[in-house]
Amino acid sequence: MVQSSVIVILGASGNLATKKLYPALFNLHRRGILSDKLQIIGFDPTHMSHDDFIKHIQSSVGESSSELGDHFKAFTERCSYITINQDAGDESFVELRKRMEGFIQGDDAQNRHFYMALPPGIYVKVSEQLRRNCYSEKGDSQIIIEKPFGHDLESSVELHKKLEPNWKESEIFRIDHYLGKEMVKNILTLRFGNPMFGALWDCNHIDNVQISMTEAIGTEGRGGYFDDVGIIRDVMQNHLMQLMALTTMERPGSFEAEDLRKEKARVLRLVPPLDIEHTLVGQFTKSSDGKNPGYKDEDDVSDDSRCATFCTSVAYVKNARWEGVPFILKSGKALSESKTEIRIQLKDTTDAMLRDTNHNQLIIRVQPDEAVRLKMNAKLPGLELQTVTTELDLTYARTVKDPDIPEAYESLLLDAFKGDYSESVSEQELEASWKIFTPLLHELEGNQAIKPKEYAYGSDGPDGLEDFVASYQYQREQ
Repeated sequence: MVQSSVIVILGASGNLATKKLYPALFNLHRRGILSDKLQIIGFDPTHMSHDDFIKHIQSSVGESSSELGDHFKAFTERCSYITINQDAGDESFVELRKRMEGFIQGDDAQNRHFYMALPPGIYVKVSEQLRRNCYSEKGDSQIIIEKPFGHDLESSVELHKKLEPNWKESEIFRIDHYLGKEMVKNILTLRFGNPMFGALWDCNHIDNVQISMTEAIGTEGRGGYFDDVGIIRDVMQNHLMQLMALTTMERPGSFEAEDLRKEKARVLRLVPPLDIEHTLVGQFTKSSDGKNPGYKDEDDVSDDSRCATFCTSVAYVKNARWEGVPFILKSGKALSESKTEIRIQLKDTTDAMLRDTNHNQLIIRVQPDEAVRLKMNAKLPGLELQTVTTELDLTYARTVKDPDIPEAYESLLLDAFKGDYSESVSEQELEASWKIFTPLLHELEGNQAIKPKEYAYGSDGPDGLEDFVASYQYQREQ
């Protein structure tokens, strides 16, 4: 029986650990969910004493010691820190192994989770050092890695091959934090727990689907990083593909990880590569009032950058359920609002009986203000037959008393600890997703004649966007 478990945060002083991992771990502790035997080790080249590390965690949690009280004191008793000596080969990893072994009592087994909050370029080297020095001989070992998983199909396959000799697929937990969001986890319940939706969930009733993630902020000093990635790799190939897979997949045999991930991979394989002819890309310039800088105004972005900060592209699923239904994928930075949603627009009514009606729409708002809204047509009160669009609104904040909505990383970390891979991206899903986007990426980056359309910071996107979307059957409400 496993009596001990450890999570090692590699990159313990970095932004991901500071902004996401420590708050999530502390919230799990405060909820009473973490095992009493779980230890947390920070592992990083930044020199920090134990007290410095605890202060760093406290600042990341964002509350004063008096507010945190006994919960935080008990939490810090789980925490320790090791400064990596980068010039000493495996020496620090040997020290890490000894630290972990010190938590084992007698012949107990120990589960070891290694969260690699690191630049992807050193995943392979660090994973080899972990396997060589820190693999649990009794108990399970697991590496947890963040996107991007490669730069295109070829590099993603290469990364998997390099990890594969040391880490089995069942030992690699790939994080896409959108899979931990409450409303994303609700998609399958909405689909398969409500027969009225199941009966409508096909091309006979659905006209088009728009899946969007937009941000009202720009690159905020991260232009140099973003210039190598772009909006397609940063958002569309991962987050939007997962939303699309959950929206389009067939009913799995169960909600167990193997069945769920198999169905997601299966439907993604039915999506042909995106076509440049069905794609619109853009890049933001300074705001109309001049207060917010343009993308090329960033210090580390060149004046001739063709990096897309906005993209909308249309995908199709080649099966009987979704034949002919356009999936309009849209993402961008420095737009008029920040929101993530799936907007399912049903086919229009006939004009023979009722006129001036809008499409029925099912809207799944992922963030902010998590909600499910169903728009439908009804008679306007009065003596004449006039229609009005009404809305059934399940906004969590208004309809659920004191909704307890955990942060995505709380859910993902808990699944990792339990060995539940249903919210981990499988290698098959990853390969299928890269096959959809790689040809488009190569065309955009290799063809110097393709330049993103400019749009002002804070606007709705490039000129022509509304006409582009409308050409794929999407109808704005009147």
